[in-house]
Amino acid sequence: MAAPFWALWWVWCAAALVLGILEVLAPGFVFLGFAIGALGVGILLLAVGSATFGLPALVFLFALISLIAWLVLRRVFALPRGQVKTFETDIND
Repeated sequence: MAAPFWALWWVWCAAALVLGILEVLAPGFVFLGFAIGALGVGILLLAVGSATFGLPALVFLFALISLIAWLVLRRVFALPRGQVKTFETDIND
């Protein structure tokens, strides 16, 4: 019997690609954490196999990896502590 589509590794990798493209179109590290989470689940399914996990476990892993990725990205790309982002010029100047 064939595995359901959410248990296929390439579906998660394709979702990661789509989320990565969305990140390019809407910058701000909104979709990048989700893309990393989907890629992590895809790689895990490729390494372990699709019969090991059900849908709730896959969604939980996706959420957990996405949260960890978001926290790491926030730490890496955040302003130094105590600094405030200021703008000297306007885009229309």
